[in-house]
Amino acid sequence: MTALAPARPGTAPLWRDRRFLQFWAGQSISQFGDRITELALPLIAVTALRASTAQVAALTALLWAPHLLAVLLGAWVDGRPDKRRLLVVADVVRALALATLPLAALAGTVTLTQLYTVAVVTGAAGVLFNNAYSPFFAHLVPRSAYLDANSKLSATRSASQIAGPALGGALVQALTAPVAVLVDALSFLLSALLIGRIRVPRAEAGDTGRPEPVLSRARAGLRYLVRHPVLRASLGCCTTVNFFTFLGYGLVVLFAGRTLGLSAGSIGAAFGLGSTGGLLGALLAPALSRRLGLGRTIVLGSVLFPAPVALLTLADGPAWARAGVLAAAEFLSALGVMLFDTNLNSLQTAVVPDPLRSRVTGAFATVNYGIRPLGALTGGLLATTLGLRPALLLAALGGTLSALWLLASPIPRIRDLASL
Repeated sequence: MTALAPARPGTAPLWRDRRFLQFWAGQSISQFGDRITELALPLIAVTALRASTAQVAALTALLWAPHLLAVLLGAWVDGRPDKRRLLVVADVVRALALATLPLAALAGTVTLTQLYTVAVVTGAAGVLFNNAYSPFFAHLVPRSAYLDANSKLSATRSASQIAGPALGGALVQALTAPVAVLVDALSFLLSALLIGRIRVPRAEAGDTGRPEPVLSRARAGLRYLVRHPVLRASLGCCTTVNFFTFLGYGLVVLFAGRTLGLSAGSIGAAFGLGSTGGLLGALLAPALSRRLGLGRTIVLGSVLFPAPVALLTLADGPAWARAGVLAAAEFLSALGVMLFDTNLNSLQTAVVPDPLRSRVTGAFATVNYGIRPLGALTGGLLATTLGLRPALLLAALGGTLSALWLLASPIPRIRDLASL
């Protein structure tokens, strides 16, 4: 396997690395801002614009749609040496797009078309950021600290998922949804300011002495992705687990409300309690990886992530017990996804050559994210024809089988990044 990430011998621990701390702070602030927008955008559509269910679904689809072009955007990003500038541009574009909503709200001119446009623009800027993120991260953090850095970044992401919705709800209630979005816009500006001050060696652009067409870059990224044994297995596993996870994702709330008879408050409290598993998983990921091995921890996470949804089908007894099962299932699933993501992200960063990072990231995202809407649609169809309980069991079983991709690959035998 090829591990071409630059090493920085003698680098200070991450807690004393000012550049990483700036990056971590910017990402943490932005993550909390995102939780506000995730709540505020649908509320603007529903409350201010009286949008129908189909229109709200279209809003969600438009947020995800730009990921289908990630393979091309990633190929374009790989031809640009200054990834830091692209990260700053992506943050500024998202800030400006979101800032149009509170301005339009103050003028009383918010429309559904504007909301759709903001969704597409912020989604596309997010894809740009994600494609530039991997090569920037690889030059910011030494390879020996990939796992530790991803653990810290994942921990704050999990913390935002725990506290963010409550913060978002309070801001929406106090300021109204359009004005609350301004907080997220400001978080992106602050992230851009912090990242813009970080100096790292420029990532290689992968040029060969003459301009390489974007389609050629994209094909090179796809070829490397499907031919590399670690990346191919990772893609198969992630795509499978995401298909089945999204198959059950929209059904969990429905099952909890209709079949388990839980109130909205009980469901929200169970989700909030369960999301603490993600924070624990992010913090435990490095230590568990050292104990079990990097590859085995990834396999464990790939099973623990989808399997707990099956617990819901066994829930019975008084309301507190049913809510407890929901919270336990969410806790275990969140724990599993962080063990999976934190370790797998570190492994992928280590095995992708520097000139191919963004195009491989883009190709991976196009397949991995592109399967999610199909999973959600399939879940609705299965729930209609088979019922909620069988659909959830199928989601758990299918997601768990995603580990077969890993077991047939070199990944379980990888002890740590130093052994690559």
